[in-house]
Amino acid sequence: MASGPRPPDPGPPALQRDWTFVRSRPTLVARLSRLKSRLTGRRPPPQYRALKPVAPRPRWNAYFAYLPDARLSPGHLFTIERLRRLDGGLLVICATPGPADVPEELRSMADALYWKGLSGYDFSAYAIALRAIAAHSPGADAFVMNDSVLGPLVDPKPMLDRAPWDLTAFTASSAVENHLQSYAFLLRGVTGERIAAFGSALPERFAYDRFRDVVNLQETRFARLAARHMSVGAFFYADAASLGDPSLAAAATLLEAGLPFLKKSLLGHYAGFQDEARLRAMLAAHGHPL
Repeated sequence: MASGPRPPDPGPPALQRDWTFVRSRPTLVARLSRLKSRLTGRRPPPQYRALKPVAPRPRWNAYFAYLPDARLSPGHLFTIERLRRLDGGLLVICATPGPADVPEELRSMADALYWKGLSGYDFSAYAIALRAIAAHSPGADAFVMNDSVLGPLVDPKPMLDRAPWDLTAFTASSAVENHLQSYAFLLRGVTGERIAAFGSALPERFAYDRFRDVVNLQETRFARLAARHMSVGAFFYADAASLGDPSLAAAATLLEAGLPFLKKSLLGHYAGFQDEARLRAMLAAHGHPL
């Protein structure tokens, strides 16, 4: 891995560093959209199975890989190799059509491995990972990420070690309401009581299987619910009215400032948000296969 983050880059005026969560009020449109999600969005939780269960460790690094074709991409392998270099055990939650479809190489790469069904989005995987840690490695710290981002491109350890909050995300936004972006976060001292603080944003007996429902009822609420019981913050925060989604609109600035991740969608669906050639050059400079 490359060395730690570069010196601070002031970035756009709307981008703030080391932001402690402050509750804000969602808009009327957001509240109505959430009501629709509550009334129509609940689905049964996905099936899952422990293929290599969690064991006691001081820290777990959990990675959710969505593999509908049951194949690991070069980007997945890059992420797994980087996570294996971190202190702590590697926990992989792999979504495939069935347990037999989980790539065999994951059994040797991961210290703990869980299969889950394809439904449920990333929060259903987070629920499986955090509850497994709480049950079998209570009190461990959990660094959690999903495969919607590429990286870590630089060693996240310096940022994780200095995080002053119990729940820390890398980026946060005021869109809908002040919230943490859930593609990667650190939760210290994972226990059943700590997980319970997330309430209905991290349910056990149901899940959400539509993108809008996940955004409405999980991603944009889990920081506010958690903040009732623990300290919450992010390394970077953006005023959505001025900057939009920081992980998209300020991607290059954030990479230059030391953010270890790049949204995969910037090389696809949201390619128009940034100079794609510049982003690919930045990925190549960090040795990423894309």
